[in-house]
Amino acid sequence: MEQDQKFDIVITGDSKWYELKLKEVFRYRDLIWLFVKRSFNAQYKQTVLGPLWYIINPLVTSFISTIIFGNIAGIKSDGVPYFLFYLVGYTLWNYFSTCVSATASTFTTNAGIMGKVYFPRLTMPISSVLYAAVNMIVVFVMSILAMIVYWLSGNPVHTNIYVLIIPVLMLQTAVLGLGVGIIISSLTTKYRDLVILVGFGLSLWMYLTPVVYPISEVPDSLRTIILLNPMSAIVQNYKYALLGVGAFEIGYWGVSIAITVLLFFAGVMLFNKVEKTFMDTV
Repeated sequence: MEQDQKFDIVITGDSKWYELKLKEVFRYRDLIWLFVKRSFNAQYKQTVLGPLWYIINPLVTSFISTIIFGNIAGIKSDGVPYFLFYLVGYTLWNYFSTCVSATASTFTTNAGIMGKVYFPRLTMPISSVLYAAVNMIVVFVMSILAMIVYWLSGNPVHTNIYVLIIPVLMLQTAVLGLGVGIIISSLTTKYRDLVILVGFGLSLWMYLTPVVYPISEVPDSLRTIILLNPMSAIVQNYKYALLGVGAFEIGYWGVSIAITVLLFFAGVMLFNKVEKTFMDTV
């Protein structure tokens, strides 16, 4: 009798490495939002200030950077007030950094729930990227408000037509962060030390990106190397769109997009391969 039973859904591990499984992920969109809500509650539950940390963190970071890099180190900001320069510069970089850090530990931190119930594993890193986007949007709004205050005080604001591509830059940052993060998460199933090295790697990567300095301060001999970093073109074009700092790097942005797509699909390939057997190694 048991052999005559029919099943409507069959879960198998027979999937191609290049499959994104977007339809399946979309069917589990409610689960994604549940993971986002869980992340929010886990971070701010039982904290005194709660969501106010969304505002406090970037303000404190920008203030400290103003003192260290602006006043002490004397790094130029191309005529933009230091605080505004750093607030804008950190917006997309912090989003990228958070995406990488959160998705890099997907398998190791969620092994318990992944071993008990089936759901598309890609929903977890996607939820991390969406959760990080909330903070990015808050900082973006703060940057706009700071620019308005700066403008009302009688100072020029060189915002230009390139602000229209800011959503594209944000989307690219999310895709790049997701790609790099899931590559690392796939490798951490066997090499747990990578999780520890992520923080060091991101710190080094930040200084290879024009976040706390304008691209004009980079020597000509190193400028090409810096701009080949996929995050450099993103951050530089974002700064140019909002502040008019430097130039719009269209050529290097094209290279950045190509690298982003390559890393994303490489990440999906590794992720799809590792998710079938990760419980044996985590």
